[in-house]
Amino acid sequence: MNVDNNLTESNVAIVGLGLMGGSLAMALRGHCKGLFGCDLDVETLDLARRMKLVDAVDSNIEALLPKADLIVLATPVRTILELLITIPEFVKQPTVIMDLGSTKTEIVQAMEGLPHLLEPIGGHPMCGKEKSGLENANRVLFQGAPFAMSALRRTTPRARALAEEMIQVIGARTIWMEAEIHDEWVAATSHLPYLLSVALTSATPLEVSPLVGPSFQSATRMAASSPKMMTDIFLTNQEPVLMAISRCVKKLEKLEKLIRAGDEEQLEDYFEESILHHRRLVLAQEDR
Repeated sequence: MNVDNNLTESNVAIVGLGLMGGSLAMALRGHCKGLFGCDLDVETLDLARRMKLVDAVDSNIEALLPKADLIVLATPVRTILELLITIPEFVKQPTVIMDLGSTKTEIVQAMEGLPHLLEPIGGHPMCGKEKSGLENANRVLFQGAPFAMSALRRTTPRARALAEEMIQVIGARTIWMEAEIHDEWVAATSHLPYLLSVALTSATPLEVSPLVGPSFQSATRMAASSPKMMTDIFLTNQEPVLMAISRCVKKLEKLEKLIRAGDEEQLEDYFEESILHHRRLVLAQEDR
């Protein structure tokens, strides 16, 4: 058991070896004492073995989790919630448990009820691809990315230290925030863009495909994301997402009104304001 808050002396178990979990394993390789991987998908397990992704891989969490000092849950949100119910029976020593779920409030609430041997902390890296699966993982996925962290009332100094060291090792940037704030912000920066991507894709007739160019492909890229993962997100972050949708609808309605009126001056002013706001958003991100 690692008691020195040191990643290099810790055994790390990653539950879920898809895009996020697989990329994490690649980035952590050589930076921890032992690296274990769990996944229920047979093809993913076979690929992990061929890649020699981790030191040990298994579909049975009971085989690997008792050896871990740090458990990282890299699955869809509702699967994380299910794992938080089953994992405690397999943990026999003080163990840090961290999630990478796309929403935080329900997960953090569930973590509060974990047994005392588990030291919980919430996390969410703001990176990814529209293509999921271990075959799309890469070790630089986290480089320069914001990594939101949500501490619980019971989060220990050891949990904080291991999480921050892990984030530094994989090249991401730690941002501490309350779970509820995280869910409000990510509804605007990630969940709403996905819905707009889906809506734009669905609203576009197939006959226009000969004129699909980079602009359309960029705007609709997220529509190819995993349906299960996205469904979990919207069922665990309903109110913030609905608020984000409402704000966006009001902006679209204003644009529609200006276009209908043929108001050239106000329409151009609106576009100019949008350029300035976009610059401020991007600059704020770069300054962090």
